[in-house]
Amino acid sequence: MKSRIGLLALILPLFFACKTKQYSRNNKQIEKAANKANPNMPSYTTLNYIESFKAVAIEEMNAFGIPASITLAQGIIESGSGNSSLAKYANNHFGIKCTSEWKGKAYYKDDDKSDDCFRVYKDARESYKDHSQFLKRKRYSFLFELDKNDYKNWAYGLKQAGYATNPKYPTMLINIIEKYQLNQYDQSETEREKLKREDKVFSEINAGISQEKKKFTPVATPASKQVIKTPTDTTGTISARADSVDNSGLGRTYTVQKGDTLYNLSKRFNISIEDIKTLNSLAEEGIKIGQKLILVK
Repeated sequence: MKSRIGLLALILPLFFACKTKQYSRNNKQIEKAANKANPNMPSYTTLNYIESFKAVAIEEMNAFGIPASITLAQGIIESGSGNSSLAKYANNHFGIKCTSEWKGKAYYKDDDKSDDCFRVYKDARESYKDHSQFLKRKRYSFLFELDKNDYKNWAYGLKQAGYATNPKYPTMLINIIEKYQLNQYDQSETEREKLKREDKVFSEINAGISQEKKKFTPVATPASKQVIKTPTDTTGTISARADSVDNSGLGRTYTVQKGDTLYNLSKRFNISIEDIKTLNSLAEEGIKIGQKLILVK
C-alpha cells in the first residue's frame, strides 16, 4: 500500500505538469492566431471601449431587456476595458467558461482553480451575444421582469442570483455606470413593449431549462416570484411578491402586478394564455397593472 501511495505521489505531479504544458501550447496557438488575424491589436482606454461596444450592448438590450449600461459595465470590469489576455486573444469579455455543450476552442487561465477553461470567440460581438444567452437561465429569470433601464436593481439582482462572489460587485457596476454615464444608452419601454418582451424571453428560458447544467436545477416556473429592492428600501434587498388572488365567491380572480406577463401567469395558475385571453376578452397583447383577471375556466 505504501509503495502505491509513493508511486501516485510521483505520478500525479508529472501528470499535472504535462497538462499545464499542453494548455500552454494551446494558448500560444490561440495567441498566434489572434495576432495574425489582428496584427494591430488595439489597446483600449475605457472611453474607447465604450465607444466600440455600445452598439452591440444596445442591440442586446432591445432584444432581451438587459440594460446596455449593465452589459458595458460588466465588460469593463471583467475584461479590463478589453485589455485582458482573455479579451485580446480569446475575444472573451465576460469570463464565460467552457461547459460540456461548448464546441468551440478553449483558452486556459487560472481562476477558481488552476488552468480553468474559457471559451474562445471569433470576435467580441459573439462574446456579447453569448453573455445574453448565459443570463437567459432559470437563476437569472426574475431579472427580466425589471424595466430595461433599471440598472440599479439589475446590479443588485446579479449579485443576489450569484453572478459574482464579491459583495461589492453591485456597487462596482453602479459606480462605473454613473462615472461614464452609461445609463444614457438605456432605453425605456412601454408597458405593452415590456409584456411582449417578457413573454418572448420567458418562453426562451423555459425552452432551454432542460439543457441547463445541474447547478441550474430546472423549476416548473422559470420566472421568479421575487421583486428586487435596492438596499435603500427598508424591507431589505429582496422581498417576495405576494400574489393578489381573490378566492372569494364562485370565481378566482387575480390583480395584475408590475412584472406580470400572460406567459408567467399561465404557468403560475396552470391555465393557457389563450384561455386567459378568452375568459377576460383580452386584446392581442394584454394586461395592465391593477387589472382584475379571471383565472379559472
